[in-house]
Amino acid sequence: MVKQKTLKDSFELKGKGLHTGLNVTARFCPAEINFGYKIQRTDIEGQPVLDCDASLVGDTQRGTVIVSGDIKISTIEHAMAALLAMGVDNCLIQLDGPEMPILDGSSLYFVNSIKKVNLVEQDAEKQYFVVDKRIEVEGEYGEKMVIEPYDGFAIDATIAFDSPNLSHQDARLHDLEEFEGEFASARTFVFVRDVEPLVQMGLIKGGDLDNAIVIYEREMPQDRFDRLADSLGLAHQDASQLGYLNHKPLTWPNECARHKLLDIIGDLALVGKPIKGKVTAFKPGHTINNKFARAILSNK
Repeated sequence: MVKQKTLKDSFELKGKGLHTGLNVTARFCPAEINFGYKIQRTDIEGQPVLDCDASLVGDTQRGTVIVSGDIKISTIEHAMAALLAMGVDNCLIQLDGPEMPILDGSSLYFVNSIKKVNLVEQDAEKQYFVVDKRIEVEGEYGEKMVIEPYDGFAIDATIAFDSPNLSHQDARLHDLEEFEGEFASARTFVFVRDVEPLVQMGLIKGGDLDNAIVIYEREMPQDRFDRLADSLGLAHQDASQLGYLNHKPLTWPNECARHKLLDIIGDLALVGKPIKGKVTAFKPGHTINNKFARAILSNK
């Protein structure tokens, strides 16, 4: 019998939120059997606790946001992916702000912290969501997610963008044991053409070249490029030089596809149990991921 596991000890991670820019601290704590994943907003009166549940996702614009009344907790997917992939079944996260810290834009810090404190077995059997029939959902822009019966958990993901730098990429996970070495450090990414509207919406206040891969593939006038850099607190660069703006090179040629696969794991963690099934994803993103997770829940 495979038993449930929780953290052997607590750990803290501190950093700024990607969209709010606020400095926040997330404390990951052991939890009792059948607790699942929950987040407590310690900065709010009464310190409310929200379930990390796909049915509570209220926004998927540039991350996964769980909502209960006026309470929101944003950008939870990287932490959720780490917890699920590293075998943590029960965990309480105490958060002193409205958003998880973005750190380096991947799941690596979460994974390393889990490994440092280690896990402990609990006196209860690990529960799975076993897929017994094909489930398929589609999005309005050609997105498609499918899950089929499979004795394990695997994902085939394909991303496709209207960009010469990032048209099609594939990533494949055959087993969650691959996550730590092959996917955990894959960083989130953004196109420069999408940065301006995000800034105008008051988002990515904490975004920089250290926590996201920034792809510049459509030349803009130098003065406009400079103003955009100023709004993000970045150094000016030559607007005629297209490509990746980061000083740190890509870890893998398909790092962007690997990150999208990481996001799938994080968003499917909100089903509430590890899944046994094989996922095939075309053009995944938080919106279609959540629609997919809800469809799986409805087939319980």
